[in-house]
Amino acid sequence: MSSGGARRVLEAWRLGVMRYGDALQLQERLVADRKAGRVGDLVLSLQHPPTYTLGKRREKAERNLLSPESELRALGAELHHTERGGDVTFHGPRQAVLYPILSLRPLGLGARRYVEGLESAMIQVAALHGVAARPGDPGETGVWVGDRKIGAIGVRISSGFTWHGLAFNIDPDLGWFEHIVPCGIAGKEVTSLRREVGDGVELPADEVIHEQLVRCLGTTLGFTDVEFKDDSECGDVISAAAATQS
Repeated sequence: MSSGGARRVLEAWRLGVMRYGDALQLQERLVADRKAGRVGDLVLSLQHPPTYTLGKRREKAERNLLSPESELRALGAELHHTERGGDVTFHGPRQAVLYPILSLRPLGLGARRYVEGLESAMIQVAALHGVAARPGDPGETGVWVGDRKIGAIGVRISSGFTWHGLAFNIDPDLGWFEHIVPCGIAGKEVTSLRREVGDGVELPADEVIHEQLVRCLGTTLGFTDVEFKDDSECGDVISAAAATQS
């Protein structure tokens, strides 16, 4: 029905800092809306306060949690069990988190190509700042710089619709990762863009890197345009999602 040159827009919601539970509720509302055709393809761009999340293979993920929940909470972190793929990971300040809410079929994407698109977006952003990143080796999810992990991926796809997504380390406190075996891969370090570019290189503001990541993702997945909205423009939907879950 549409030609190869048709305009395909990805709407990007810039949400600032949002608690993980609130972001999860919002995703659930938006996935339902996307399935019903009430919204188009969009991506949430945000940061979380310190948060640990466990993937749907709960027993395996819990084995890779090295500190008890009580200790993590005493440090100021939340712990959430999720239905995404992947193992245990950390989200926190100065980490770019993207949650794409997409219908894959109109994009001509299957699950593998979609995940490769998430990897490619992070690799492209690293390259913009002179860092050579790569996809993980077999059994290693995410994106790596040498043998150090700079980006995590954990997605859920339901009937061709996506939620959850990726986390790219700009300059988080890497000490938080010492409480887990990140993504269940032992003996590997976690790194950040700040660490990899070196002390003499100045990075732009985090918001700029968030935007670069969104634009790279849009291009990689076949969108022709990205339209940004701030949280104030999305307030009605955010409030409705919170009310639905209360």
